[in-house]
Amino acid sequence: MGFLDKLETFRQREKDLVWEGTFRDYLKLVKEKPEITQLSHSRIYNMIVSEGVEEVNGVKRYKFFSSEIFGLDRTLETLVEEYFHSSARRTEVRKRILLLMGPVSGGKSTIVMMLKRGLENFSRTDFGAIYAIKGCPMHEEPLHLIPKELREEFQREYNVYIEGNLCPHCRMRLNTEWGGKIEEVPLERLFISEEDRIGIGTFSPSDPKSQDIADLTGSIDFSTISEYGSESDPRAYRFDGELNKANRGMMEFQEMLKSDEKFLWHLLSLSQEGNFKAGRFALISADELIVAHTNENEYKSFVSNKKNEALISRMIIVKVPYNLKVTEEVKIYEKLIAQSDLKHIHIAPHALRVAAIFSILSRLKESKKQGMDLVKKMRLYDGEDVEGFKEKDLIELQNETSDEGMSGVDPRYVINRLSSAFIRKDTICINPLDVLRALKDGLDQHPSISKEEKERYLNFIATARREYDELAKKEVQKAFVYAYEESARTILNNYLDNVEAYCNGVKLKDPITDEELDPDEKLMRSIEEQIGISENAKKAFREEILIRLSSYARRGKAFDYTSHERLKEAIEKKLFSDLKDVVKITTSTRTPNAEQLKRMNEVTARLMEDHGYCPVCANELLRYTGSLLNR
Repeated sequence: MGFLDKLETFRQREKDLVWEGTFRDYLKLVKEKPEITQLSHSRIYNMIVSEGVEEVNGVKRYKFFSSEIFGLDRTLETLVEEYFHSSARRTEVRKRILLLMGPVSGGKSTIVMMLKRGLENFSRTDFGAIYAIKGCPMHEEPLHLIPKELREEFQREYNVYIEGNLCPHCRMRLNTEWGGKIEEVPLERLFISEEDRIGIGTFSPSDPKSQDIADLTGSIDFSTISEYGSESDPRAYRFDGELNKANRGMMEFQEMLKSDEKFLWHLLSLSQEGNFKAGRFALISADELIVAHTNENEYKSFVSNKKNEALISRMIIVKVPYNLKVTEEVKIYEKLIAQSDLKHIHIAPHALRVAAIFSILSRLKESKKQGMDLVKKMRLYDGEDVEGFKEKDLIELQNETSDEGMSGVDPRYVINRLSSAFIRKDTICINPLDVLRALKDGLDQHPSISKEEKERYLNFIATARREYDELAKKEVQKAFVYAYEESARTILNNYLDNVEAYCNGVKLKDPITDEELDPDEKLMRSIEEQIGISENAKKAFREEILIRLSSYARRGKAFDYTSHERLKEAIEKKLFSDLKDVVKITTSTRTPNAEQLKRMNEVTARLMEDHGYCPVCANELLRYTGSLLNR
């Protein structure tokens, strides 16, 4: 299907979504789909959970956020369950302003942006459909037309909840245009749109001397006063403030705590009572989520001012820290890079990982737990096994400090440094060493870090370099092992023969002399020691291998050296240890012979085929690994 055909299909789909009718028609829809009358907090909660929820390690993960927000599962669970879920059930929580508080570039604005985009899309679905009084500047909920005296009876009959009253504009029209006949009032389906200022409002503070409260609540239309005769006539008022236009959806306060007091006081009654004062009218009802975001310093300054106590008591604070998982940090960089025009530059494996290691280390707090350092903590947080620590230790670590992740290197700094590396002349591939060099160079240009912080960050770069050294050796190890796969199979078979004999308490028979021999303890330990299996743990490990072997045999599956992850690692390390001299000579020689050249080509091909290297970074990796092995 060509673009013009898709355009026509899109137009038809948009046309099919349009609905117009009367209040009488709306009541039929309410009977069929009572969810169309849900309030804004409930609509947002349903929007989020309708995308799907899964539980990972005891924490809920919402698919709604999964494409943009990484590593903040616990934060998002708090946000959705403690704020939106409670609000959707019409508890007092919905009468609170949601304040997202955290460091710069931590994801606060992204969360708000996703809620706004989500509402726009959700309002175009059957489950998220919204209907409003046609021509109402505040996109009024049609059920507000029902007189208060009849609401209780209506709610029992239709099993829905009504909250709020008609805006002054619709109240006047009900009497002057529709003669009080609410069943004849024209309605339309509403589509939330930030661009069209429907259901989404945004307020950004500026100079208090020049900014007018009308930006929030609307203003008098002086050109019509002579026509209508009074400033209290709704027709002489523009209901076009951000609070007016955000009705039925959400209102975003950017840098809320920097706003002048006169703007913040309007939020007191709006949050607590669901209404606000505008012009010469009675209080105007508004159904909207109020969400704001700020940094920690602004928040502390705001809290310290006693005059703000009333507003603080009407806030729910959700901390949005930096991500603390290396693998999730890599996803953040990948997302930001994908938005750029740098797709022609190849990013070598682990290049983004070393940047992520540096960033995460800068955000972690030292632990009081014995034997725990920042690198071990980083690995535990990233889901890796760390000897001597278990899952309960991870939970204790996460609860040890309340402000972990609220400071450190932000993703923007890393992306800025990556960009400087990307745009160097003739760059076709960026490797981990290029990234570390760019991060280090950037510290000299960073305007806001102290000498002590710089020294600390340099240490983290050195740590990331050591982590990469191990990754590089392991990567080359795997590529070389593939070239010697037959040797890996031989080591496996020898190990399994000896493990079977050991566990069954029998002897082995020499295939040449038929002599009966004890299991080769030296051989088995030379493999097990590669992955830290202690003398006390060897029996349990061997029995585990034998059980896995029997399980494969029962199912008719072949057991090879990749069938058990830890045994695979042990055999690869053993083989690499045996091949170390071969690798060292092969990777570091300047004039390789035919056999060495063949081996290098095989390893390079394997790096490119299985691990995502290009010819440039594959050759650089081999040279670098050779230099490491020669130290």
